[in-house]
Amino acid sequence: MDRRRAPATRRGAVLEERSAAAWPVVIPAAVVQALVLTVGSGGYGYHRDELYFRMLPAAWGYVDQPPLVPFLARTLAGVVDQAWALRVPATLASALSVVLVALVCRELGGGRAAQALAAWGYALSTMPLMLGHLLLTSTLDQAFWLAVVLAVLRAVAGRERWWAVAGLVAGLASYSRLLVAVLAAALAVGLLVFRPRNILKDRWLWVGAGIGALAAAPNLVYQATHDWPQLAMGVALSENNAGEVRALALPLLLVMLGPLLAPVWATGIVWLLRPTQRRRVGFLAVAFAVLVVFTLVSGAQPHYPVHLLTVVYAAGCVPVAAWLARRGRWRWVFGAALALNAAFSAVLALPLVPVDRLGDTPVPDIGPLVADQVGWPGYVAQVAEVYRTVPEGSRAAVITSNYGEAGAIARFGPAMGLPTPYSGHNALYDVARPAADTDTVVMVGGQARGVAGLFASCRFVARLDNGVGVDSEEQGMPIAVCTGPVAPWDQLWPRFRHLD
Repeated sequence: MDRRRAPATRRGAVLEERSAAAWPVVIPAAVVQALVLTVGSGGYGYHRDELYFRMLPAAWGYVDQPPLVPFLARTLAGVVDQAWALRVPATLASALSVVLVALVCRELGGGRAAQALAAWGYALSTMPLMLGHLLLTSTLDQAFWLAVVLAVLRAVAGRERWWAVAGLVAGLASYSRLLVAVLAAALAVGLLVFRPRNILKDRWLWVGAGIGALAAAPNLVYQATHDWPQLAMGVALSENNAGEVRALALPLLLVMLGPLLAPVWATGIVWLLRPTQRRRVGFLAVAFAVLVVFTLVSGAQPHYPVHLLTVVYAAGCVPVAAWLARRGRWRWVFGAALALNAAFSAVLALPLVPVDRLGDTPVPDIGPLVADQVGWPGYVAQVAEVYRTVPEGSRAAVITSNYGEAGAIARFGPAMGLPTPYSGHNALYDVARPAADTDTVVMVGGQARGVAGLFASCRFVARLDNGVGVDSEEQGMPIAVCTGPVAPWDQLWPRFRHLD
């Protein structure tokens, strides 16, 4: 184990020393992950969220999210409108997170071996490969959240000016997802539990809080001037997802980094709470617990704890690497476990299974992001076939039940003769609505039956089929041709609106 140390001081008092950053083993892990993600970035096709992001118009915010990820998707689609191009920022953010995990481990006292375990174990684990493979809001959170935690660790270790960095990064992270406020609250609870007397006296803490608030101000102004839509979105997610989220959140912890890494992060929680550690870094274990509780109570999404799970994994690498250093034969066993975990993670996260066999495997059921990448061009072709049956002279529109269907038609539909679609789902409700003289609607997806009563006639003519037997939100959903709206569109359109 590398024993080189970098001294840290605070106003004349010597703090615990850190090992040198193990760049020769950390950087290759980031590069390998980036190469793996790049090779797999073509894959099955666009994810439904990517299709949605690329069609959102420029705005300071949306009902369901801040502006950063739609801005990236829209901008990149304007240059090269392919899935692999949209995923370049995802690959870069994920590779950066590999480096940040190793630096967090170093800040916790990990030497070369611990940093190597943190970087390589994390780089080829399940959620980083899943999230780094797609441009999602959670993808950028990998880098943002780990950077916040790293800055906080350095601040509480005596380098107070890092509070300013933590605040700035948290403020910038709010442009990706406002959930960073929950991270800040969780870290605050942890610090108040273990450092209640002195933490609030640090003026740099308040400087950092001010910088964070200032950086996030445009997001806060948007929320305040639009009746806090993110709160409404959270309520909608909870109403739709709570039961499933509460059932899956805890078991999913075992899968997020891969089951064979679970003993490492479990060790990390125990290690952070040891009497010799908890006053210095125990707040991280408390913050992780707060985020798990928030996930269970809110019932919004089950993956919220993943980035703090990564932090406690980095903590676990410190004692596990020390233990392995004294047990040579176990290093081989552990290396084999890392390789198996990487293989398990790659199958779940990357397009390794041929798409025509995917439906015969459990991968779409275990890997929650896989099914949403399959079948979009085929679905659009089926909608186009129905649209061509609309009588000539009709003033027709296409309305979809969700943003994935709308995004797919916006991407692939023009080449098949389809017009720009409309949808009442999330932010698309406010983007556009059918023209006042629309008399015929090709209605796509599960909402069709619920809105059939808004028309004089609705004829169900087809069902979406991806052709490969992958069960998804679209598979088997109807396509209907509806004519004769029973009221003006300014009265009908609110009936199509839904948040989830």
